Amino acid sequence: MIPLYDDNPTLRIPIVTIVLLVAIAATWVFAQGAGLDPETLARSVCNFGLVSGEITRQATVGTAVQIGEGMACVVDEDPINYLTPLTSMFLHGGWVHLIGNAIFLWVFGNNVEDNVGRVRFVVFYLACGLIAAAAQVAAQPASPVPMVGASGAISGVMGAYLVLFPHARVRVLLILVVWATTVWFPAWVVLLYWFALQVLAAIPQLAQAQATVASGPAVMAHIGGFLAGALLVKLFQNNRLLQQQS
Repeated sequence: MIPLYDDNPTLRIPIVTIVLLVAIAATWVFAQGAGLDPETLARSVCNFGLVSGEITRQATVGTAVQIGEGMACVVDEDPINYLTPLTSMFLHGGWVHLIGNAIFLWVFGNNVEDNVGRVRFVVFYLACGLIAAAAQVAAQPASPVPMVGASGAISGVMGAYLVLFPHARVRVLLILVVWATTVWFPAWVVLLYWFALQVLAAIPQLAQAQATVASGPAVMAHIGGFLAGALLVKLFQNNRLLQQQS
């Protein structure tokens, strides 16, 4: 179920959402080599991705995690590690990862920004991203695996959209084996379905205290970000505009 667009018009141009998309794309191209050079991509993920065990110091220094053929991330004590909850929000692991996040941010971000305001949306977005990172660290505090992606912050945007516009309609792409179609669904159906998938995916991850592979979605970050967005948006929402947007 891939969201394509909604029927929820905006009153203002979503400048911050556009700037975030440009910043994410620029980071992918200029800092990560657009994924064309495996070594450049690996270096960016290792140096600027969030490693829970480095933040908590529960991962043994020198532990190596393979992230590609002949390449591994090594746990260290570099001071920049404490900035990775922020830097990791602008990194991605591949084109599918990047495009998927960009679609979700555009579909749901423009309306949330329209309601809360541009400056407040920046604060809201970053807060959700940091809370999402904290949730992943709390779930796997000793993990030596780097986490990258804007999906934690975007999950917060999705949680906010659920609270603000539950009855808006979202056009989604449904793909079933060799058959595909597009269908309108209420936003609450799309968002709660997505959230349920994250919860189901989190169950096996919670069964292990430390990840041992360098792949797979950081679903606890998704869950933490979504819940943070649903709760925090009440502090940011503009009730007067919400009445006009409803």
